Amino acid sequence: MTHGTHNAVYDPRNEDVLIYVNGELFPRNEAKISVFDSGYLVGDGVWEGFRLHKGVLVFLKEHYDRLFQGAKTVGMDLGMSRDEITKAIWKTLDANDMKDGVHVRLMFTRGIKKTPSQDPRLTISGPNLVIIAEYKKADPESRDQGVKLFTSTIRRGSPDYLDPRLNCHSKIHEVQALVQALEAGADEALMLDINGFVSTCNATNFFMVKDGEVWTSTGQYCMNGITRGKVIEVCEKSGISCYQKNFSLFDVYGADEAFVTGSFGGLTPVTEIDGRIISESVPGSMTQRLQKLYERAIEEGVNEVKV
Repeated sequence: MTHGTHNAVYDPRNEDVLIYVNGELFPRNEAKISVFDSGYLVGDGVWEGFRLHKGVLVFLKEHYDRLFQGAKTVGMDLGMSRDEITKAIWKTLDANDMKDGVHVRLMFTRGIKKTPSQDPRLTISGPNLVIIAEYKKADPESRDQGVKLFTSTIRRGSPDYLDPRLNCHSKIHEVQALVQALEAGADEALMLDINGFVSTCNATNFFMVKDGEVWTSTGQYCMNGITRGKVIEVCEKSGISCYQKNFSLFDVYGADEAFVTGSFGGLTPVTEIDGRIISESVPGSMTQRLQKLYERAIEEGVNEVKV
């Protein structure tokens, strides 16, 4: 059975969800995009993953900031405002009568190509927008048992050729890292930066705990995760020492606790890294405290929108 930070509890309602494709809604098995789509041909697209919690799209502004920054970085005009995108998301959610416990994947690609090519001038349509909303709750087994990491030989790239902060469709290097981890018997890959310091995981952000301090990477070579930012924020508000710094596997192997973060799974404890036991207690005391603080931040975000 698959085990990892993106494990979801099976929900039969997902078999009949409606998928948004450029303004129209289609049954799951009828939702299609052209083989000439830029995202399919060359990975030319940007995306975001949102959580619907108690009728509220959590941390929407932060997700939009990242989406529009990514689109601007790759020179893509999304052709829609934030309000228009929000209406499209809610069109999808309302059509599926969704109120809570939902994960929304929103994907923009540059559009349809005249012929297979990287050249954006050969794009003959406007951007394509696909929205997939599913009932998805993180499998408690991952939260309860934790995950195992394996350090991949695939490095997180330098920002001068593919900035790791760009949430784009081009994810092959992360897939390669994950394949290595799976072949080594782990659940997810820990990735180093170009200088050999710990950066991130293939699909989540990495944190370690040592002597009551929380450490994470500088942020130069990792995805600027929304959950990552919220964990740093709640640490600062709660008087927990949290450092964004360079550290190596030497430090990681001696950590008291470790955990990874993501919009879907929240905070997931790490039990082993490269075969070394990190924490006998899962989750560790600091991880457990931060899980509660993060959940409180979500509730505060929901209440702010509902006021």
